[in-house]
Amino acid sequence: MTPFNPLVRDTGSPPIPEAQAWTRRYDGSRGPLIDLSQAVPGYPPHPDLLARLSLEAGSVAAARYGDIYGDEPLRSALAQDINTLYRGSLDHDDVMITSGCNQAFVLTMMSLAKGGDNVILPAPWYFNHQMMLDMIGVEPRALTCRAENRFIPSVDDAERLIDQNTRALVLVTPNNPTGAIYPRERLKAFLALAQRKKIWLVIDETYRDFLHHDEGAPHNLFNESAWRENVISLYSFSKSYCVPGHRVGAIIGGRTILEEIGKVIDCVQICAPRAAQGALAFAIPALSAWRHDNTAEITRRAEAFRTAMTSIDGWKLESIGAYFAYVAHPFKGQSARLVAEALAAERGVLGLPGPYFGPGQDGYLRLAFANVGVESIQQLPSRLTGFSL
Repeated sequence: MTPFNPLVRDTGSPPIPEAQAWTRRYDGSRGPLIDLSQAVPGYPPHPDLLARLSLEAGSVAAARYGDIYGDEPLRSALAQDINTLYRGSLDHDDVMITSGCNQAFVLTMMSLAKGGDNVILPAPWYFNHQMMLDMIGVEPRALTCRAENRFIPSVDDAERLIDQNTRALVLVTPNNPTGAIYPRERLKAFLALAQRKKIWLVIDETYRDFLHHDEGAPHNLFNESAWRENVISLYSFSKSYCVPGHRVGAIIGGRTILEEIGKVIDCVQICAPRAAQGALAFAIPALSAWRHDNTAEITRRAEAFRTAMTSIDGWKLESIGAYFAYVAHPFKGQSARLVAEALAAERGVLGLPGPYFGPGQDGYLRLAFANVGVESIQQLPSRLTGFSL
């Protein structure tokens, strides 16, 4: 047999298709499938955004190559949006547009670390982060987050993991898979650690637009005078604007690191999809009220999920955030994969088993409550009550 790259061959397959296959055995007897697996917006894009996408896709300009760093109107619009939320002073030179946030992570890690280095990930971790590091020969070093601490990572624990081969400390807030929202002061302490250890602090903020508006800015790091020397923020337009199929994300960082990432992006994609960039440059200022309403809807779904879980004996809501809930199942000693598979096939509720997100997670399921409306969430007690293996 012709050999494969062993780093890719030894990396596990994408888990979501495996989980989705379990639903083929569901007979519909409990009602329509409640899909709480992959984070997919449960409502369509705004009609004005769809109209603008059509207009942009039909333009000659969108068919041409664009700037490696992304089209300036979108970069400027995102910088202004960040400044409004975080009270920062960014401009378009602090923003790079990518083909989705997963690609933003890949490009960033390829620019920061090489084979034999290590990168610290909060664990349970987002599986694509771990998979990608494995494929480039970089050790994903687990920063264990515990239920008793609301799955918020410890700065002291992170410091004990850092050695001479550590290149970056990754944080994900609001977190995937646990939903945990990291306090501002904790993030500031992580930045101080990164500065002291001379490593990069990389913050995946894919779900930041779904934080409750009363909570204010997710952090104050963009107000730090030297943030560009240590901080990289990753962002996704997919969930906020309901356009995951158009693959648009962003990297926020200083010009020095973005120039390094630009070398990689030129080899990987040359430029992000241009029609979507043009439409999103319009949408950021024009659809801010719509985004605000969507956040309010997700907050309603979170409250409905909390209420639903209180009436289901044996199941424990350990953590809930902007998009996800992390739930302890009642079947001690049983594989979470077996639980999730049976729940999908017999009760028509699809979640992801904890081990998809790293070792030591067999007691949990991740449920993306934001995918479905309140009416579907209210069905969970009748679906889960009496369920057994």
